[in-house]
Amino acid sequence: MTKPHDPLYEPELEGQDGELDGGPGERVAKALARAGVASRREVERLIEAGRVAINGKVLTTPAVKVAPGDFLTVDGQLVAEREPTRIFRYHKPTGLMTTHNDPKGRPTVFGSLPKDLPRLISVGRLDLNSEGLLLLTNDGELSRALETPSNAWVRRYRARAFGDTTQAKLDTLKDGITVEGVKYGAIDAKIDKAHEKAGGGKNIWITVSLSEGKNREVRRVLEALGLKVNRLIRMSYGPFALGPLEAGQIEEVGPRVIRELMEGIISEENMPTGDRPKFGGIASAVKAPGTAGGGDLQRRGAPRADRTGVIDVPEKSEKPVYKAGWAKPKKKVSPHAPAKGASKGAAPSKPKRAVKSIESKFIDIGKPAARGKPAAPSKGGRPGAKPADGAARRVAEKPGKPGGARPGPRPTGGAGGRGSAPRGPKR
Repeated sequence: MTKPHDPLYEPELEGQDGELDGGPGERVAKALARAGVASRREVERLIEAGRVAINGKVLTTPAVKVAPGDFLTVDGQLVAEREPTRIFRYHKPTGLMTTHNDPKGRPTVFGSLPKDLPRLISVGRLDLNSEGLLLLTNDGELSRALETPSNAWVRRYRARAFGDTTQAKLDTLKDGITVEGVKYGAIDAKIDKAHEKAGGGKNIWITVSLSEGKNREVRRVLEALGLKVNRLIRMSYGPFALGPLEAGQIEEVGPRVIRELMEGIISEENMPTGDRPKFGGIASAVKAPGTAGGGDLQRRGAPRADRTGVIDVPEKSEKPVYKAGWAKPKKKVSPHAPAKGASKGAAPSKPKRAVKSIESKFIDIGKPAARGKPAAPSKGGRPGAKPADGAARRVAEKPGKPGGARPGPRPTGGAGGRGSAPRGPKR
């Protein structure tokens, strides 16, 4: 006969702690870790502080199991049912602590995240003055699994250090090193470039790859070689890379990528489905949650209307701005438009071309008389009259026999009338 489930039953008081592994449900520390509240170690501290309760009763030991239907609360807040595993890539800037609560009141990573994200925990840590890739997840069990050296996930850093060293000295780190009683595993370090400083000495960029990731490991190991690290950037963590993320930006890893990379690490019941992440795009928190406008996002793409002032949008200039050397386009002028400077109703500046009369079609006034030919007789045959010009002379002097031409009869029609052209002579 099985006993009814009692979440506050404490079998360790009777020396029966092993029975927890066979009963229904799961340990409270594991349940809270999977829900993304905290890691198992942090859950034990929460229980010691009396901040965790099941069905309204405060827990005093972590040796308690949570069965389906139990109400689990932390600080009076109901812990939601666990959701599929989610992973985020975050570019941690300097000046932020990797913790949820800092005793000194310094700004934290989780206090600067967008407010529409679930409660997340970090995979490993980056100290206050370090920057670069920080993996965040809602699965505490995954965080614990990825932090252990047994996974052998390589962490790659770029360190800028002041001092002088050689590649031969850095190669000695492949065999491990012990600094102040702490033994560090194999480290691969390569010199990228060195810059001479004005006051003497060098700033050396070094790429460091390691798989343990102990507290301040890169700084302490390089200091043992006489180098002072003044900048440290984590470039990758296992298969996840920092990429083009800018400082403060966060991006969710797609479910398909998680299924491909985390097979065997995440249980099937926690594996996400679908192809697209819930949190789309790349975003960064403009201000920390809890402050005015805190948690608002600056997404890639068009800004929201209520974020005016956060993202400066330049006003469109009235006149186009051309670079030096560019030809400015000429303005198209309509042929029917009035002349520049002319008012409405005013006459155009250029006079219209006069219409030629019908006489000008028969009398060529502008051409001079041909040389060596006799002039045609004038009207009435008066001597000394001015010879006819142009077409009138040519019509009047129609060639006949060789050596001369007979004058034709006088035209009957008036000049300018119909039929006014002279007729030829009668034969």
